[in-house]
Amino acid sequence: MLLGGDASNMSRSTGQIDLAKNEAILDAAIELLVERGVEASLEDIARRAGVAKQTIYNHYGSKNDVVRALAARRAASIAAPLAGLDAAQHPERTLAAYGVALLQALLAARSIGFMRFAIGSAATSPELARAIYHSGIRTSRTSLADYLVVEASAGRLSIPNPSQAAEMYAGMVIGSLQSALLLNAGTDISHEEIEATACEAAHRFMRAFAPD
Repeated sequence: MLLGGDASNMSRSTGQIDLAKNEAILDAAIELLVERGVEASLEDIARRAGVAKQTIYNHYGSKNDVVRALAARRAASIAAPLAGLDAAQHPERTLAAYGVALLQALLAARSIGFMRFAIGSAATSPELARAIYHSGIRTSRTSLADYLVVEASAGRLSIPNPSQAAEMYAGMVIGSLQSALLLNAGTDISHEEIEATACEAAHRFMRAFAPD
């Protein structure tokens, strides 16, 4: 059974772990979770990552925490454009970049497999599925909502409910794409189409929430 770790242990570390080793652990984890689902063990992850199992225990504490870290890493990659040096001064460009990052994350083969794993775990391990949601999707949307608060405070946008607006923007970008991907109903989208979709969504969003 996948459950068994405490969420408070997620960032536990009895010693620092270098970035390359951490990325190797997370890359190995997502590969194995996609391949084997809940049957993937910490021993399997350690072997594929080329680290000792104790290293994973020391840094994360449990397999659950590794899964949460995977969701958090994905959320951070999507939200990265919001933290750019000039992101606040150029909201339409920044929103478009967020949209591109969101679509690229959805289209990544590992990401599709991880989302299928998350959906599959909802029936047998609902606590884990909720943790994946809150560490991943919810965190990404919260980052966007926080950015919109900054833009509204600066007078560049007029947004009475930033959280609702963040969901609206993400929905404009994603549309039915994620459902199609999860159902193997189409994934042939070019980079140009990704950029066009994100730019159009950002443009329409800016028009909808332009200050009076």
